[in-house]
This record gives sequence, structure tokens and C-alpha cells, in this order.
Amino acid sequence: MGLLEDRVVLVNGGSQGVGAGVVRAAVAEGATVVFTGRRADVGEKLAAETGARFVRADLAEPAQARDSVVRTVEAHGRVDCLVNAAGLTSRGSLLDTTPELFDQHIAINLKAPFFAMQAAVADMTARKAPGTIVSIGSNCAHGGPPHLAPYSAAKAGLAGLTRNAAHAHRFDRIRINTINIGWTDTEGEDATQRAFHGAGDDWREKAAKSQPMGKLGQVDEIAEFVVFLLSDRSGVVTGSVIDWDQNVFGGQD
Repeated sequence: MGLLEDRVVLVNGGSQGVGAGVVRAAVAEGATVVFTGRRADVGEKLAAETGARFVRADLAEPAQARDSVVRTVEAHGRVDCLVNAAGLTSRGSLLDTTPELFDQHIAINLKAPFFAMQAAVADMTARKAPGTIVSIGSNCAHGGPPHLAPYSAAKAGLAGLTRNAAHAHRFDRIRINTINIGWTDTEGEDATQRAFHGAGDDWREKAAKSQPMGKLGQVDEIAEFVVFLLSDRSGVVTGSVIDWDQNVFGGQD
């Protein structure tokens, strides 16, 4: 049996990048998967490829984040696992971030996970059933570079939310964890490098050479770890904010 056999898994922000990797990995491990995204064409293509159910949603709207859980429960009777994978990485420093940009980061990177978790935990507790939640955080929660000020603030908030919610619902047997990923090779990162940093077609090769392991983080590797945390194989672990990166935070040369 697969690690997620007979589990209903909702992946918010699952139409591309890390989220799409989690959709594929969860389906491969036997889960019934629902995923959300803003682009219908991309979502429907992944749904056709995997057999997962696509729900179009703009997670910047808290009502739609909550509704993603509601629609999953309507379709499958429950939600056993939630993955918060949507992310916004547009650039902004302390000095040039506008209130509008700040609000966008909070909406996608913090508010959407909060209200999706709220709805998922409500379903789990109403059924008196255990569950698991994994959020995709960032190593920027430790501080981050100057050009990712609102992003870093939101991801630090997500780490705090993870610990708070995990503590609050530990006796409900709902395990809640976050993975703080580092620089990862995704479609979104490709677009970001080109739009904000003038990167050319060889940016991946240059970036890989700058990293200790000689490569960027890989979507399939992250997805497999997410599936492990969602499954019973990860035991009792909850409230953990795990640095999934090749750089050691706090280390000094």
C-alpha cells in the first residue's frame, strides 16, 4: 500500500511548482487528491495527467481559501491532509515595499494558509478524526535577503502559526508542520529570475555551481518529503519547522 492510501489530500497552490510535485507524489502514494490554482488551463492539464481533481481558486481571498476545504469535503466527505503550497515571491525591500505589495504577500503567504487550516481543522475536529497539515515555508523565515522583506515577514509568520496551531490541536491528533525550503528549481523561480534579475537561459547552471551540493533544490525531492510528513510514517512529529536546505543557518566561517 502507498503511504497515503485511502487519504483525501487537498493541495492548495497545486497547479505548478512544488505544489504540482506534491500532487503527483500524493497520487502515486494512493491518495485521493484535490488541488487548487488560479489558472484553469494549467490546472486542468495536471488533473488530466494525474487523475486529481482541480478546483479553480484565488487564495488571496480568504473565503476561497476556506472554500477549497468545503469543496473537498463536499466531493469526498472529508479532508485528511492539507498542503499549503501557494506562494508569492515578488521582490520588495524595507524601503521600497508599498502597502499594496505587503498586503499581497500577507494574503498569499500567510492569510491563505491560516484560513485553509482553520477550515480543515474544523472538519477534522467535527469528525473527531486525526489529520496532518504541511505548509511550504521558506528559509527566509530566518531573515532573508534585503529584496525579500515582505516575503520574509510573511514566512516568519507562517512558522509561528505552525507552532501555535500544532500546540493547540495536539490532543486532537492533528499534526501540523512546515518545511522551510531553500532556492528551488521551479517554473515560478525561472520567471522570477528573468523578471527581477535579468537572468538568461543559463541561470540554472550558474546558480547550481554556487550551491554546496552543486544543484538547486528539486521539486520531486521536496514532494517526497511532504508526503512522508503527511503520512503515518512520520510518527508523532508536530509543530516542527524544518529547514530543507543545503545552507546551515547559524553556521559561520
